[in-house]
Amino acid sequence: MAQLVVTGGARLRGTVGVLGAKNAVLKHLVATLLAPGIHRIDNTPDIVDVRLMAQVISHIGASCRFEGTSVEVEVPDELLPEAPIDLVRRMRASILVLGALLARCGEARVALPGGDDFGSRPIDMHLEGLESMGAEFELVHGVLRAIAPGGLHGAEVMLEFPSVGATENLLLASVMARGTTVIGNAAREPEIQDLAEFLVTMGAVIRGAGTSTIEIDGVGGLDPGRHRAVPDRLEAGTYLVGAAITGGEVTVIDCVPGHLRMELRKLGEAGCSYEVGKDWVTLSGPERPRPVDFATLPYPGFHTDMHPQMVSLLSLAEGTSVITENIYAARFRYIGELNRLGADVQIEGQHVIIRGVTALSGCPIDACDIRAGAALVLAGLAADGVTTVNDAEHIDRGYADFPGKLAALGAHIERFD
Repeated sequence: MAQLVVTGGARLRGTVGVLGAKNAVLKHLVATLLAPGIHRIDNTPDIVDVRLMAQVISHIGASCRFEGTSVEVEVPDELLPEAPIDLVRRMRASILVLGALLARCGEARVALPGGDDFGSRPIDMHLEGLESMGAEFELVHGVLRAIAPGGLHGAEVMLEFPSVGATENLLLASVMARGTTVIGNAAREPEIQDLAEFLVTMGAVIRGAGTSTIEIDGVGGLDPGRHRAVPDRLEAGTYLVGAAITGGEVTVIDCVPGHLRMELRKLGEAGCSYEVGKDWVTLSGPERPRPVDFATLPYPGFHTDMHPQMVSLLSLAEGTSVITENIYAARFRYIGELNRLGADVQIEGQHVIIRGVTALSGCPIDACDIRAGAALVLAGLAADGVTTVNDAEHIDRGYADFPGKLAALGAHIERFD
């Protein structure tokens, strides 16, 4: 069990860079399965989830070689179309091998996914969309067995909700399907557009990625690709909230400010001042935040993965804030830990009621997922005394050298394994 020991009181100041988005690189690794040969993904973060996905595709037959912030993936002519339960249960994104393997092999055996426990997140939309393209499914002992007896074919798929995972699975499945596939009510996240750009370098024909309607013309085969992953907006946003909660000033470089438009707007409403350039954001935090209300929504709305960090910030606001969580029903397990620090946060249905307090007080607390862990560390930076965040290995799944980057900004933080 890893621990992060944080001594509060330091204002974060300085410049920090971010690498490629976890939620993009994981999908790029899966996409390599579509074409034999050597692929290269640059701007890759060295985080646990990337290493886990590398193990998943290695089991299928690929080999991965990491060098600095790049990974080369060599994909053979023949694949083993299965993803084992011991790997898949540790990371939800593993379900995306379903679409890729159906496209490449015409079959797949994938254990039902795990990852962070945010309540029920069914994959019904994934399966219904793939069924409309000619796939057939059978669930046997927790393993989803899929076949496409006549191969995948194009279809018009209207998603009930702009699900990121379903959009990605259908995108991966359709690039080599016969005919044209249209995904309606598609997710519009920057990571979707980034996946499409990588697939296009491999020879895919895709129109409309980043909009609510994506059209894909299937091609007979793909070639290896090289791509630089889009910067991680969630890592960037976390360091900006770090500046806000400590009353400091931080410049985040190598990012895309436009991908944080809604989050920056809400930080501004909370009393922060900020300036943006082409690939950087400088944010200065207030002496005490103002209360802010918002709802999490699909992109371009406020990202659910920035919700816990904002709750930490608003726990110190001068007034009451209300956050409505519309994406993950069980995202609130970290709130009890935040309240142990002296916050006054209550849950009413899908709403989080945050009554700002004047100070937090350090104590031992437990991280329960990636973003909750980061949020609790940020709260510890602003708390009086020492905060020990247990189970900090959760944070390693989404942040490369989180304590090191915070320490470089002036935080008093140590890691113990």
